[in-house]
Amino acid sequence: MDDDQISLDAGIVTDFDDDYDELALASDGSPLPDQRYLDRELSWLAFNQRVLELAEDPSVPVLERANFLAIFASNLDEFFMVRVAGLKRRIATGLAVPTNNGRRPSDVLEDISITAHRLQERHARAYQDLVKPALDDAGVHIVDWASLDDDDRARLRDVFSQQIFPVLMPLAVDPAHPFPYISGLSLNLSVRVRNAKTGREEFARVKVPPVLGRFIRVDPAESVGDVRFLPLEDLIANHLGDLFAGMEVIEHHVFRVTRNEDVEVEEDETENLIQALEKELLRRRFGPPIRLEITDDMDAVTLDLIVRELDITEQEVYRLPAPLDLGGLFDLTRIERPDLKYPKHVPTTAVQLLPPEPNTKADVFKAISRGDVLVHHPYESFATSVQAFLEQAAADPDVLAIKQTLYRTSGDSPIVEALIDAAEAGKQVLALVEIKARFDEQANITWARKLEKAGVHVVYGLVGLKTHCKLALVVRQEKGRLRHYSHIGTGNYNPKTSRIYEDLGLLTADDQVGKDLTRLFNELSGYAIEKKFRRLLVAPLHLRKGLLKLIAKEEANALAGKPSGIRIKVNSIVDEAIIDGLYRASQAGVPIDIWVRGICGLKPGQPGLSETIRVRSILGRYLEHSRVFSFVNDGDPQVYIGSADMMHRNLDRRVEALVRLVDPAHLREIEGLFQLAMSDGTASWSLDADGTWTRRDHDADGAPLVDMQDELMIQISRRKRPGTTR
Repeated sequence: MDDDQISLDAGIVTDFDDDYDELALASDGSPLPDQRYLDRELSWLAFNQRVLELAEDPSVPVLERANFLAIFASNLDEFFMVRVAGLKRRIATGLAVPTNNGRRPSDVLEDISITAHRLQERHARAYQDLVKPALDDAGVHIVDWASLDDDDRARLRDVFSQQIFPVLMPLAVDPAHPFPYISGLSLNLSVRVRNAKTGREEFARVKVPPVLGRFIRVDPAESVGDVRFLPLEDLIANHLGDLFAGMEVIEHHVFRVTRNEDVEVEEDETENLIQALEKELLRRRFGPPIRLEITDDMDAVTLDLIVRELDITEQEVYRLPAPLDLGGLFDLTRIERPDLKYPKHVPTTAVQLLPPEPNTKADVFKAISRGDVLVHHPYESFATSVQAFLEQAAADPDVLAIKQTLYRTSGDSPIVEALIDAAEAGKQVLALVEIKARFDEQANITWARKLEKAGVHVVYGLVGLKTHCKLALVVRQEKGRLRHYSHIGTGNYNPKTSRIYEDLGLLTADDQVGKDLTRLFNELSGYAIEKKFRRLLVAPLHLRKGLLKLIAKEEANALAGKPSGIRIKVNSIVDEAIIDGLYRASQAGVPIDIWVRGICGLKPGQPGLSETIRVRSILGRYLEHSRVFSFVNDGDPQVYIGSADMMHRNLDRRVEALVRLVDPAHLREIEGLFQLAMSDGTASWSLDADGTWTRRDHDADGAPLVDMQDELMIQISRRKRPGTTR
C-alpha cells in the first residue's frame, strides 16, 4: 500500500493552530456539532471494502480481480502492522486519547476488530465463490493435492525433493527447543507428530520459504492450454513425512502472524540518523504479534498452544478457509494471458514535449521555456517527461546544478542514475533522500549511500519532519545568465509506479517558481528559515493556513452573492481544521466537491452543516494519487497541485509543497477532470453522512456508466499539438 494511506496519528490534534477553538465555530458563531467527523479507522476499512468490491465485480477481467484480492490483503496487512499496532501500543502505555468524536480508543479497537473480521471473511468468500470459479472458467486453476493424479504427484514430488526440501527448516518445540520466533507475515505450518516408539506427541513449526514462489505450476512448462497451480504450503504439507522421518504426522494446519512493524526514531536524541534507523529496522522484526490468521480446520490443541506462546487474545484470531495469505495472488499477474487483464494502454507523450520529427529526441528545456507543461501520468509518459527532463539535465553541459527530493523510487531507478551521472560529470547535485519513508527505509538507505559514493550531496531533511514533497530544480546557464527549470509533482520519482499511479506534475521555467524552490531547498539542506513563497504553499508552516484562507474567501464570496466553489481531490481528508472550514463554507452556501480515494472524515449532506458538500471516490486499474485544490475565487480561479493530503502528519510533521497553476489551459484541464469525476454519468462511489459508501456503476436502465480512467485514456491520446493535425 501506498504510504499516503496510513499514519500513526489518532484522536484530535490541538497544536495545529493557536486559534483552533475559534475555528471550530459555525458561520453564525455557534459551536459546530460534536459528532461531525467520521471515524478514520473505519473509513479506511471502508476504502479497502471498495477495493474488495472491484474483486467481486464480474465485469472486471478475472486476473485483475485476483490482483484486487491481493491488493486488499496487502492493504490490510499494512493497516494492522501500523494503524492497529499503533493504537494498541498507545492503549497499553496509557497514551491513547479519545478520538475527535469523543470515542474511547478501546471502543474504536473493538469496532476495528468486528469490521476487519467481517471483511476478511468476505474476502475469503470472494476468492472461493467468485474469483476462483471465474479463473477455472478461464483455464487458470488453483488446485489442491487431492485433485492431482499419480503422474502429477510424481512430477511434483521431484520438484519438492530437488527445489524445496533442501530449503525447509522444521523446528521442534520441546524442553530442549523453545517455541520458535514466528516472523511477521510469514506463512507457517503447525505440525503435531507422534513418536511411534514412545507414543509421545510433539509440536513442530515449518516455515513456508518466502524466497520460493507462492504457487507451484503443476503442468510441465512446455504444456499448452489450461494451467494449474498448487499452493506451496499444500505441496509441503503433503510431504511432511520426509521432514519428520520415523514420526507419525497427526495434524497439520496453516497459520500466519502479523506483528507491529512500525518504526520510531527519536531524531533529537541521535547524532546519526541512518545508524539509529538501521537499529530500529532490526528491532521492527521482533515487534509484538497483533493478528493471528489460522485455517478454519485448526484443532483446539494446536490453537491453544499458538495463542499461549504468542500471547494473542481471542479477538486477534482470524479463522479463515484455506488458502491463507491471498496476497500471493499477485503472482498470477505474471501469467501471459492478456485476454484476462485490462487492455494494454501505452502512455502518450505530452504534446508540448513531442520531438520535432519522428525518431528524434525532444529538447525538453526548449519545450518548457515556451510555457508551463502539465503532465498527467500514466496517461502521459513519465519516461518522456520527468525522466527525460532529469536525464537531459544530467547530460547537458550548460546545466550547473540539480536539486531533487527522493521519497520512494524503484530498485533500478533511472532517476538516481541520472543524478549519479550528473555528479560524475562535475555538476553540483543535491539529493534529499527521505530515509524514513515507511517500509522503504532500507532501500532508501542503500540509495543514499550509493549517491554519496558518486559525489552527490545527500541530505536527510529537517529533524522531526519527513520530506514528502516531490521537487526537482535544474539550474542552467543560458546566454550569460542562470535560468531555473522546475518540476513539482504529486507522485514519487518512481518510473515503475508511474505506470499504475495517477499523478500530475508541473514542468516550468517560471523564474518565481525557481526562486521559491531555491529557497525551499536551502531550508531543507541548510539552516535557512523561509517564511514566504510566491507560487508555493509549503507545510508545515503555511499550507494549512493558506488553504483555510482560500476556503474562508469562498465563504465570504458566497455570503456576498459572488461566484464561489471549492473542489478538492485527495487520497485522505481527516484534518479537523480543514473539515471545519469546509463545513462553514457549506453553511454559507459554497458548492463543494470532494474527490477522495481513501479515508474521509467529513460527513457530507448533513442539513445545516454540509448540505452543499458532495463526496465521491473512484477506484480502478490506476491508483488515484494526485492532490488538487481548486477555488472559484469570484471568477479568478486559484488552483494548486501537490503532494499533501489533508492529514495531521502531512500538515504538521512533513515538508509538503503545493504549486499554483496559472496557465488557462491547465485550469480548464483541472476543471474538466472534476466535471468528469463528479458527473452522475461516471462510475463512482458516493459517501453518505453516516459513512456508508454506495457504488454506482450502471444507470437506471442497466447500462454501464462511464469509466473515468478509460475515458481519460481516450481523451488524452487524441490530443494534438496546437496548430497541427498530429
